[in-house]
Amino acid sequence: MSDHAAIWASLPIPGVIVTATGLIGEVNPAAESFFNISSRWLSGGALAERVTVEPGLDDAIARVRRGRAPLYLNAVSVATGAKPAELCDVQIAPVGDADDVLILFESRALSRRLTRGRSAKTAAKSAIGMAEMLAHEIKNPLAGISGAAQLIAEGLSGEDRELADLIVEETRRVVALLDQVEEFGNVSPPARAPVNLHDVLDRARRSAAVGFAAHMQITDAFDPSLPLTYADPDQLQQVFLNLLKNAAEASAEGGTIRLRSFYEPGLKVSRKDGRPAHVPLQVEIADDGPGLSPEIAADIFEPFVSGRENGTGLGLALVSKIIADHDGWIGVESRPGRTVFRVSLPVEEGET
Repeated sequence: MSDHAAIWASLPIPGVIVTATGLIGEVNPAAESFFNISSRWLSGGALAERVTVEPGLDDAIARVRRGRAPLYLNAVSVATGAKPAELCDVQIAPVGDADDVLILFESRALSRRLTRGRSAKTAAKSAIGMAEMLAHEIKNPLAGISGAAQLIAEGLSGEDRELADLIVEETRRVVALLDQVEEFGNVSPPARAPVNLHDVLDRARRSAAVGFAAHMQITDAFDPSLPLTYADPDQLQQVFLNLLKNAAEASAEGGTIRLRSFYEPGLKVSRKDGRPAHVPLQVEIADDGPGLSPEIAADIFEPFVSGRENGTGLGLALVSKIIADHDGWIGVESRPGRTVFRVSLPVEEGET
């Protein structure tokens, strides 16, 4: 493969080359994935016949050809017959000496999801110090309160005994909450090893099906060809169980949870050391509930933000922290009747 072909194939941004005759000449793999259409069908046709762009690109392409200089368009609606309209930032640049032009489509939705993911990482880390201090300081006196209430209850009866028992029960509930808060203080790295994502998903699914999701229908659409990831299997199971629990609590009796795995090349995130990391392994957990409230959707991975009346707002923040520790990314898209959490993870080194 030539250097040109290798670069074109590995370009993570969807791109097409439009020839001087106005036909699509080349399509990179990222564009095939973005448009959900094969390069064979896209190539050879007029851009306007294959891709619906509003406003159209004819004038912009003509300006690039005349001026031999790149042009940037913001907030352009892009769609195909198989893909709903999506806002994109479009870059158009001349290619070579002919009138060919390169057009790059950068999804704004993806940029927003990645931005939210980075924000969630920062928010989760900022809560670690506070969580350790508060949990330690509060749990000590709670132990004394619980012990005293149990001793008092031994000499009481009737309504007074019920009140003492209530103190003990509520104290235990607060301690359980603080145990969850203390998870943020666990800064030890995950015990990572080669992991088959579907093994972890199957274990989480079986556990959910006999417990909190027993009232739900759980379906799956797995890609059996996915390579291994490099992760802590116990922590990944904690992530998937948490997301399954959220889906089960969001849906009504008899609702459906849909699990999906697939491979998406080109998606990258920044590691802790600043280096880019490919995260092509995708897991989606979708429910058919009412969707997230718009007021909290953008902050759902931040600590103490919850969409449930009695929620602690710690589960998804912990999920975000675990995925960040694995050099991965998590995002959510929600509308009434469909909420999808997507986890993106790297491939084990040495796998393809």
